[in-house]
Amino acid sequence: MRGVQTDEPVTILTVAKEAGVSKTTASDALRGSGRVSEATRAAVAQVAERLGYVPNGSARHLRRASTGTIGLHVPEVLTRSSYYMSFVFGVVEQAARHDYDVTLITSGQRRPRPPRVDGLVLGDPLGGDPVVESLMATGLPTVSCERFPGDRQADGVVWSEHAEMLARLLGHLRSAGAARPALIVAGDESDWAASLHRGYLGWCADQGVVPLVRRVSFDATGDEIRAAARDLLRSEPLDALVCAPAGAATEVAPLLREAGGDVLLASCVDSAATRLADPPITAIDLRPREAGASCAELLFELLAGAARAGTERVHPIELAVRASTSR
Repeated sequence: MRGVQTDEPVTILTVAKEAGVSKTTASDALRGSGRVSEATRAAVAQVAERLGYVPNGSARHLRRASTGTIGLHVPEVLTRSSYYMSFVFGVVEQAARHDYDVTLITSGQRRPRPPRVDGLVLGDPLGGDPVVESLMATGLPTVSCERFPGDRQADGVVWSEHAEMLARLLGHLRSAGAARPALIVAGDESDWAASLHRGYLGWCADQGVVPLVRRVSFDATGDEIRAAARDLLRSEPLDALVCAPAGAATEVAPLLREAGGDVLLASCVDSAATRLADPPITAIDLRPREAGASCAELLFELLAGAARAGTERVHPIELAVRASTSR
């Protein structure tokens, strides 16, 4: 094989000549298409890597009549949370692996036309959100993180067993000596919040415990969350408090210290704030970066025809037990 001058641009033709195959064979080998043997694919890939060949993404997307972009929508409130940032990074990283860009679409953007994207990822879509409704009506391939609590459903869904994980958390609280755990949770416009509420009520029914619930808005402020916690502390005796909204547990922790009671505290959303709190707060790790990557990957499988509409995948989540739930 001939040597390649270092000042020459490395093209698909360069790779083909160096590998001793035709330009079409080299292109098919690198794209994973066509009738090319595995040995030839491996040989061409090795040459491409050695030469530092970078495919022309724009040309490839043009050949496929593709925009080279996917859209990502999240509720406006999530743009202020660390969960959102991690979720977005997961989507962006997975898109980059497929040589795609990501366009962020927020609920404040009302569009007269469909976005110029190949498909959509919807992060925790809220029922009644007109932007989500319009996006799902475009006919573009769509994947949602959690189910959409509306008439339509996305072509693919990545969801987690939130009710089961909450039951595990409540069981941990009971083992730690808590007999009356209370819950602060958002309304049912989010499938995630609705699952937590159902899971809590189901656990209470199974254990013969009277439910203690305060509902807050999905975009609840710190004042609203603290007011809900104060109302619970005044109205009923409780020995554990589970906060569903992101950031809520760190908002109410000072109130529990001021009250002077021995109330265990846990969060349904893990974050740096819960890990660094004093004491560190027990939390459910939703693994948002991995969730974003899973949603993007399912969308690319739908676009490639490797997955069918109606595909659902379970995203595993974890419980991180910390000092806030020990006596």
